[in-house]
Amino acid sequence: MWLSWVNGLLVCAGLIVAIGAQNAFVLQQGLRRQHAWLVAAVCALCDWLLVGLGVLGLGALIAEQGTLMEVARWAGTAFLAWQAWLALRRAFTCNVLVAEERAQASWRGALAATLAVTLFNPQVYLETVVLLGAIGAVQPSPWGFFIGAAMASFGWFFGLVAAAGWLAPRLESERVWRAIDLVIAAILAWVAWRLASGAIMP
Repeated sequence: MWLSWVNGLLVCAGLIVAIGAQNAFVLQQGLRRQHAWLVAAVCALCDWLLVGLGVLGLGALIAEQGTLMEVARWAGTAFLAWQAWLALRRAFTCNVLVAEERAQASWRGALAATLAVTLFNPQVYLETVVLLGAIGAVQPSPWGFFIGAAMASFGWFFGLVAAAGWLAPRLESERVWRAIDLVIAAILAWVAWRLASGAIMP
């Protein structure tokens, strides 16, 4: 279970920690203290549900089909390698995470905005349901993989909210994001190599 947990934690962390609309929105809500914990909880819950659907549902179906497993393996390898390349490229361009100033919103408005920024992105389904699902379903402990992925999501979103005031000025630094993106690129490249070699998806 330990190895499955580590795989889930690293793969999910590598995919989730990146400059994007969802992370900017969570940071923004954390800075303004506007329904921030609700926003973090919804983001994490959506991740848990989608990863769970993949690992315990679609991923299990894929795992039963040899051809689909091979397709998932090489498609996943290509996707992770591409994400690693994007992270590496971001490390050498001017990218920072800045929270925008917006008008006060009700909790219903914050909830709707969170669901929109989380679920109206096709890539989230590829990452969680298909990729994480296919990898997690063939782990020695699918539940361990799911718990690791869930902990990465929980830690990131709630960490963004809890440390928003401290993080905001630092996440506006190109040097900090360069370091983050280099780490992300290394993690994703390592996971892609392990996926291609059969180490995490036999």
